[in-house]
Amino acid sequence: MNITVFGATGTIGRHVVEQALAAGHHVTAFTRDAARVTAAHDRLHVVEGDVTDPAACLPAVKGADAVIVTLGAGRKGEVREAGTRAVVAAMKQAGVQRLVCQSTLGVGSSRANLDLFWKYVMFGALLRPAYADHVRQEAVVEESGLAWTTVRPSAFADQSPGPVRHGFDGTESGLRLKIARADVAAFVLAQVEDETYVRRAVSVSA
Repeated sequence: MNITVFGATGTIGRHVVEQALAAGHHVTAFTRDAARVTAAHDRLHVVEGDVTDPAACLPAVKGADAVIVTLGAGRKGEVREAGTRAVVAAMKQAGVQRLVCQSTLGVGSSRANLDLFWKYVMFGALLRPAYADHVRQEAVVEESGLAWTTVRPSAFADQSPGPVRHGFDGTESGLRLKIARADVAAFVLAQVEDETYVRRAVSVSA
């Protein structure tokens, strides 16, 4: 498949690019700084630009079978909504339908899965702008009219804290509320060929 990854140099996007190449896909990596793309492969094409500009995104999505958005800006609430809105506009112009967008556990109905620390300390205070950006980002995706899937992972870890669970509702118990970055990337990548969660938001955590 031809897969375009936005946020290709981020902590999740980097894994997505590497795993997609290892799986035999052709990958277009979109980034604001091409020098930060560490992968090298004859099936990898790098596009540098401003993700909030639909015109800059358009060349990256033309000919894509699927688009993956893994945008992030740390604690800042700046790029996720604006970038996703531009990507959606470019996809519509290019006639590309499949969109997989990484959000966060805690948005929408998955807020019930969070413990008090994540509800009120992290997303209620420290990461409040980032959380609000994800909420707005998900609204853009859901209103896009595309064949979308939103993936809501719990907090990122370097190593896997346990078996990955997905598709659970707000009543799920025993969640570790952590998941390895590589496991998030693998789940996100799998969605480009899996229609189980089309036009659905899916929670994922160990």
